[in-house]
Amino acid sequence: MEKKTAKPRERNKDKSKQQFLDAVGKILKTKGYAGLKVNDIAATAGLDKKLIYKYFGGVDQLIDEYIRSLDFWSNVTPEDMPPITDGGEAMAKKTLVEQFDYVGSNKELQKILLWGLSEKRKSLKRVADEREAVGDVLLSNITDPHFGEQASRFRAAMALLVSGAYYLNLYPVNTKTFCGIDVTTEEGRNEIKKALEMLVELVYEKNSPKTGK
Repeated sequence: MEKKTAKPRERNKDKSKQQFLDAVGKILKTKGYAGLKVNDIAATAGLDKKLIYKYFGGVDQLIDEYIRSLDFWSNVTPEDMPPITDGGEAMAKKTLVEQFDYVGSNKELQKILLWGLSEKRKSLKRVADEREAVGDVLLSNITDPHFGEQASRFRAAMALLVSGAYYLNLYPVNTKTFCGIDVTTEEGRNEIKKALEMLVELVYEKNSPKTGK
């Protein structure tokens, strides 16, 4: 009787890569970025650590890919934008509100943002540079032409709004309220989102060549 030879176990590369990415997220959530060691990542993923180097090139590249997959602005594309007929006002409202919701619902991204404030790291810098590049494309092609000489003023206003939306999601560690608004409740978060939209409207009203003075 002919003996059947067992087929070599086929490894699903995409599945294994996702296991490593999921492991990075799990460690970030439970241990923080200090726990992102090659042996811990491999153990959490349940895979051989050699595969990290085979599939990603190393731990830093694995972390790069994970951070990039989570970063809100690095994943914004022109296809995500509403039709531009108003100098980008609707776009600004949409992206600010979506950013606020996205960061608020993603604990791993919150830890990455805090990581970026507390430690210099090449992977974090690369993602930050990529984020800036995406933002610059949107601003240069949409809002700069609309605002003309006031383009820098609009960019400065967006810097304040974007950073404020980030901060309010990182803030409720020791307390839930900011200026009397409970940023952990749906009611409070809705007020913040309405305020973001209102401030965008005010910036456009004040500085747009078509309506501003």
